Amino acid sequence: MKNIVSEEKPVATLGGGCFWCLDAVYRDMAGVLSVKSGYMGGSVDNPTYQMVCSGKTGHAEVVQIEYDPGIISFDDLLQVFFTIHDPTTLNRQGHDIGTQYRSAIFFHNAEQEIAAKKMIKDLAQNYPAPIVTEIIAAQVFYPAESYHQDYFSENPSQPYCQAIVRPKLEKFRKVFPGRSAQKQF
Repeated sequence: MKNIVSEEKPVATLGGGCFWCLDAVYRDMAGVLSVKSGYMGGSVDNPTYQMVCSGKTGHAEVVQIEYDPGIISFDDLLQVFFTIHDPTTLNRQGHDIGTQYRSAIFFHNAEQEIAAKKMIKDLAQNYPAPIVTEIIAAQVFYPAESYHQDYFSENPSQPYCQAIVRPKLEKFRKVFPGRSAQKQF
């Protein structure tokens, strides 16, 4: 099943490790209209979480974000993206290891591709290692299973959420205080 998004609002698709982290942060960001966790970039139709976690499908865990360009820009989304994950680790984020956890920007148009390449060039000197974020054309987006959607809000006491997701959300709020919608957790 393909995700159907509004023709009126732009969409960004980002992979930065476990999608639960990105989902929580972008749901808290002012100007974001919707966030859907899912899979992109693989070779299997309609993958399941178990299939993607095997690392054999080629998919990355991603979030697809619909946003209001009158409030935030694609660059704003990228600034947050590069702040809340490590774009210098190939196929991993922390203890999550595998191609499904790779850093990736799936661009939906030429403007997004240009903006992503410029952002990486501008940020390169801020990191101790090269940025390995893939910049590739968007492919078919497969929504993740329903229990992955808004996972942090639904499972705030879960150990992974407390140890990994919550600190990323707190970092976002600290670094970008004017961008948070300040939803409680």
